[in-house]
Amino acid sequence: MNLASDLALRSHCVKAQVGAVLTKDTRIISIGYNGPPAGTHNCDEEWPDAGCPRDARGSCSLALHAEENAILYASKNGSDLQGCTLYVTLSPCLPCARLIFSSGIKKVIYKNSYAEYKGLPSDEGVDFLNKFGVEAIKAEPASP
Repeated sequence: MNLASDLALRSHCVKAQVGAVLTKDTRIISIGYNGPPAGTHNCDEEWPDAGCPRDARGSCSLALHAEENAILYASKNGSDLQGCTLYVTLSPCLPCARLIFSSGIKKVIYKNSYAEYKGLPSDEGVDFLNKFGVEAIKAEPASP
């Protein structure tokens, strides 16, 4: 989780910085952080005050989520995601949860709640994953 937290700092997103690490058999196979696709814009440089333009739902119009970037990078490099564990600094949203489930990831450990961040009544992504057999749990705080 420390690596995911460090990766989040690489994000150019003005609204939130999220990091993700995919592991398999205790080995790191992919990493990701949220932001626009490579070769487009860095939001903190292009729109430093408000971030990128919003879509019809009020979400970032350009951003890929950290989980998406980690999964896409792993897939691009031919990694098999069956049975992987994903560490992420913010619990997955519902669209990311569907991608996680479909890619064969079997466990998600998250640091902070997406529902709390967005002011939602529940973590829909976590609920979806747990309902369909992907263990999604909140990380225990590190001991001092």
